Amino acid sequence: MPGARMITDLWYKNAVIYCLSVRTFMDADGDGIGDFAGLERRLDYLQGLGITAIWLMPFQPSPKRDGGYDISDYYGVDPDYGSLGDFVAFAHAAKQRGLRVIIDLVVNHTSDRHRWFQSARSDPDSPYRDWYVWSAERPANADEGMVFPGVQKTTWTYDARAKAYYFHRFFDFQPDLNTANPEVRAEILKIMGFWIELGVSGFRMDAAPFVIAKKGPDVTGEPDEQFDMLRDFREFLQWRKGDAIILAEANILPKQDLDYFGADADRMHMMFNFQVNQATFYALAAGDTRPLIKAIDKTWKRPASAQWATFLRNHDELDLGRLTEKQRQTVFAAFGPDKDMQLYERGIRRRLAPMLQGDPRKIRLAYSLMLTLPGTPVLRYGDEIGMGDDLSLKERDCARTPMQWTAEKNGGFTKSDRPTMPVIGKGPYGYEHVNVAEQRHDKDSLLAWMQSMIRLRKEAPEIGWGAVTALETGEDAVLALRYDWRNNAVLCLHNLAARPIEISLRTGIEPPEGNLLIDLLTGARSEAADGRHLLCLEGYGYHWYRVGGLDALLKRSPA
Repeated sequence: MPGARMITDLWYKNAVIYCLSVRTFMDADGDGIGDFAGLERRLDYLQGLGITAIWLMPFQPSPKRDGGYDISDYYGVDPDYGSLGDFVAFAHAAKQRGLRVIIDLVVNHTSDRHRWFQSARSDPDSPYRDWYVWSAERPANADEGMVFPGVQKTTWTYDARAKAYYFHRFFDFQPDLNTANPEVRAEILKIMGFWIELGVSGFRMDAAPFVIAKKGPDVTGEPDEQFDMLRDFREFLQWRKGDAIILAEANILPKQDLDYFGADADRMHMMFNFQVNQATFYALAAGDTRPLIKAIDKTWKRPASAQWATFLRNHDELDLGRLTEKQRQTVFAAFGPDKDMQLYERGIRRRLAPMLQGDPRKIRLAYSLMLTLPGTPVLRYGDEIGMGDDLSLKERDCARTPMQWTAEKNGGFTKSDRPTMPVIGKGPYGYEHVNVAEQRHDKDSLLAWMQSMIRLRKEAPEIGWGAVTALETGEDAVLALRYDWRNNAVLCLHNLAARPIEISLRTGIEPPEGNLLIDLLTGARSEAADGRHLLCLEGYGYHWYRVGGLDALLKRSPA
């Protein structure tokens, strides 16, 4: 548990991860589709931003009916994005700049165009038949468990060629792999080993709970997860490349956290903290930090080498399914009041900036808060410049528009007249107003601010490594988190209300260190009177304090 002696150079504990889609980042060959050659040209930008790892969404060959999450060949690069050679050139260029690369591992299902499924459906004696999940009759639970309610109608579909029903947790063109089959698990390891050899530092495991759940026509009730499978993945990965990681997408309850991390830290290295993410948006909507403090407390107990990934928005909808109905409606009312802003009866499909009405104060507060939550921050491409969304696009595509680099045609994404997706060109979030080039020349821009905050976050490893304590502020709208690590402490304050608030608090650190706070953002000092600091936070204000002064590095203990 936190505080135990352990390896002290785990790169992912103090990383800053940047998620992007090759398809919509930069087009080098002018065909309207982003590619690895274009991404390689933008690595210096990413290095300058300060991020330390790049998470790539799926880029393998795919019909792309679900944004590439319907893979038809795990061992290649989709021709739209270049070749394996282009990928290796990109990975090498990233390594030269000190940037790690993690990629999506989408092994819960394949595309129905995959040769495995084509073989499996064509012959009951096919060696791939048992790689998928079949039923001679339509299962009684075929209308249950849909991931996309309102869009997806069933989880079992009849295939005329196979003369049987096949299981698909997602869309009908994404048949589930039978991960209980040892041959399938061996293939997953082979896929991981292949990409490790090509230079990746780990994987973001898509839909992890579904990957390890028992599947079949007779499976009912609560999911029955095969957690030993996670240990097998981890052991293989550590043998092939000792510092490679798996970041699991697992929207689970806190009582299952240790099942996924492993009580002995022998399963997933990292997981996205969906509990804290949803509580964060409620806190921003209601100005009430109490549920967020509870979520932090419930998810804090984890092995010392394990890590949470914190985030605001990603490529999917903002899932609010873990909130109470009243909390969910509060978030809907604040950030997605219209039906076309909502999705799958549980979430919001917008980007962060328009959710916050483009208000720079709210946007910066939100990112300062995210950067100081327990764990490793994950940013989404374009959020560093406040990109908007295009609600005329279907479902989640509205927040997946091309990166806006300049005020020139198509935002500098492509020379083509037909970009793969429409670049936002109208309104306050159009590329003429929101782009990298202009913000680079504005010292007060969101981009300049984000670069500064990322640098500051990396210089405060207490947040990524340390033990967290929520301090009493006397105000529900004010969150005070103290991080302690190696005889150093950082105190992060956020005022989620529009009004200025004065608070009086104790740091919980013994004097003389606890009596002195230095604001890392402004340099301002606070000296305690009778052990209490009297601090005034402006509306939507945030402050990162180092406890005991700026000579923390001189006081830091070796372990």
